[in-house]
Amino acid sequence: MEAIDIIKNLIAEDRLEEAIELLNHRIEQNEKDDEAYYLLGNIFRKKGNWKQATFYYLSATEINPDSPAKRAQEVLIDIQNFMNPDYNP
Repeated sequence: MEAIDIIKNLIAEDRLEEAIELLNHRIEQNEKDDEAYYLLGNIFRKKGNWKQATFYYLSATEINPDSPAKRAQEVLIDIQNFMNPDYNP
């Protein structure tokens, strides 16, 4: 099993801190690893930290404009707009 698959399994099992540690290590080894940034974005979205999720999604799309992080960021914005009391009193 590849390292990225192990990380994805950790995320699926809600072992988020372990996944974060491994992803940070991947980024230390290769700061252009857009998939690592994307997965970090997913973790922080899952944790409810949308500001941090946005940071990682944007980091991924700066490296790879075709990253799935672009769509994830769009969805995050849609959710935030939906939850905005100015739009949904």
